[in-house]
Amino acid sequence: MSDQITLRAHKGRETGSAASRRIRKQGDVPAVVYGSDLDEPVLITVNRRELRSALTTEAGTNALINLDIDGSEHLTLARQIEKHPYRTEIRHVDFVTVSLTDTIVTDVVLDFVGDPVAVEEGGVLSTPVSSVSIEVLATKIPSAIEVDVSGLTIHDSIRTSDLPEIDGVTYLDDPDMTIATIVIPRAVVEEEPEGEELAEGEESAEGEGEEPPAGEESAEESSE
Repeated sequence: MSDQITLRAHKGRETGSAASRRIRKQGDVPAVVYGSDLDEPVLITVNRRELRSALTTEAGTNALINLDIDGSEHLTLARQIEKHPYRTEIRHVDFVTVSLTDTIVTDVVLDFVGDPVAVEEGGVLSTPVSSVSIEVLATKIPSAIEVDVSGLTIHDSIRTSDLPEIDGVTYLDDPDMTIATIVIPRAVVEEEPEGEELAEGEESAEGEGEEPPAGEESAEESSE
């Protein structure tokens, strides 16, 4: 479950791309915080290193962040995180305030554990999705949902309805959505040709379909 992390923030930043570049050059990240308990969105800046530390705990992006905005505290979650196209750099964050008594909707990663028995039979584990959508209290967001795949055999599947029950957690995805399944590689499922094919030029045992050599008549034709 998520622990609260305090992150210092300062309001009153300038807007615009030039101002954002200056903020990043100073080692900060431009951000905004909004929610039902705020009259309007608040423009803020947070320290880049402190932000990275807050978002790289076991809870990941579902970490409860207590934003200390110039002495005014707001419990939040980071919902929109803009990253640099090719560098591990956070460029902008949208924080949303949350309540300790209201449920929220969020995505939680799946942690697949165990080695399927089907692997010894030539099967391969396929995991079409890496996270599921849940409804839960902000204070009870699991860091991950463990999925045991060790008992899977050929063609077995695990669906949303098979996920473990967690106190306070409601799964929102289709109960029949496939979470994990065992597939057989194409090379394995190709059937072997039935019977043995005759080598090229080999005659059949009974000579069916044979024609006499050119210029020779069959015995029946020569007797006519």
